[in-house]
Amino acid sequence: MIVLNRGQIGLVALAVLSLAGCAQESRITRVDSEVVTDLSGRWNDTDSRMVAESMIKEALEYPWLNTFSGSKHRQPVVVVGDIMNNSHEHIDVNTFVADLERELTNSQKVTFVSGKGDREELRTERKEQAMYAREDTQEAPGKELGADYMMKGTIATILDEADGTKAVFYQIDLQMVDLESNAKVWFGQKKIKKVVEKKRSIF
Repeated sequence: MIVLNRGQIGLVALAVLSLAGCAQESRITRVDSEVVTDLSGRWNDTDSRMVAESMIKEALEYPWLNTFSGSKHRQPVVVVGDIMNNSHEHIDVNTFVADLERELTNSQKVTFVSGKGDREELRTERKEQAMYAREDTQEAPGKELGADYMMKGTIATILDEADGTKAVFYQIDLQMVDLESNAKVWFGQKKIKKVVEKKRSIF
């Protein structure tokens, strides 16, 4: 039987606390935002960006764009409507909408206008300008661009799980709708399938 004196007990306790502290330390590594970091298998920033890039490119290569530009002699005005999250996950659809808006705007093939939330903020600003700003600097109401088309869609999932392995199937459906006729001039679909295997610890 080993008997420790008070000083030795203190040293042992300090060592245990030090080890516990080390076990709780986090290691943080900065990586490029373009690097794929699929840690959990859930919808992430990479999925949002890649789906937006792929689907907007497809939408703008479809005949509706040239048909409109040829008949109206101008770019179509497009707005992004609701993107519904019908999946089993909590997905921040605002991030996906922002990716879609970025791709539409940067394409220079359409004139992109702000959605419902942004419009309300801009209208409030114009109202305040009418009250407080110099007259020669005020932006007049009633000069907004009306959208010709609205892009809207859904994100849905199918989940399959057994024996520690999970398969998640994402289906993203987007459509471009003519606001005058309600005709769907383009319908795009993107599918992503992820398999997540949990490692088993052997003792």
